[in-house]
Amino acid sequence: VEDFEYPWEIIPKIGEYAKKLIKEGISGYRLMASAVLIGENVSIAPTATIIGPAVIGKNTEIRPGAFIRGSVITGKNCVIGNSSELKNCILLDKVQVPHYNYVGDSILGYKSHMGAGSITSNVKSDKTLVVVKDCHDTKEEIETGLKKFGAMLGDYVEVGCNSVLNPGTVVGKNSNIYPLSRVRGVVPENSIFKNEDNVVKKY
Repeated sequence: VEDFEYPWEIIPKIGEYAKKLIKEGISGYRLMASAVLIGENVSIAPTATIIGPAVIGKNTEIRPGAFIRGSVITGKNCVIGNSSELKNCILLDKVQVPHYNYVGDSILGYKSHMGAGSITSNVKSDKTLVVVKDCHDTKEEIETGLKKFGAMLGDYVEVGCNSVLNPGTVVGKNSNIYPLSRVRGVVPENSIFKNEDNVVKKY
């Protein structure tokens, strides 16, 4: 396992890791296609599309119209819902992206959930490299060196319906994002994001 200074440094290597897992194999997983490794009891709707390299964890449900388009690794017991699109991302165990979600160049923590219509925006409109900004100190920025970087969600994060996570968004564990939010920068753990100027601690 490589050492990274920042967790988002793994994003350009997700496809490489998926291919390595496919090549080495995982006990209880079967090769469904040349570059798609599927765990036990995975449910795949007939109208879903999976393009490798992809590794789908045990007991995961892939619903009608879901589109997995390469370099995707999911944990166990995930839900990839109707008309949701995944690309170059990691979903840890029990993640749910159940309705009309786009998740690209992102990492979603354990049992995180994206409400219907919420998406990760992974490219800046001016096409410059993504920076991570402190939501309380706009002067502090971390250069990622990445042109494509969506979001990183901690464990148990809840993202409200129809929210947009702008490029380089980092949401700490146990935090909630209000519906219809436009999130940018770092949201501290155990927070409620109501809007950019109203982020409060849960306890």
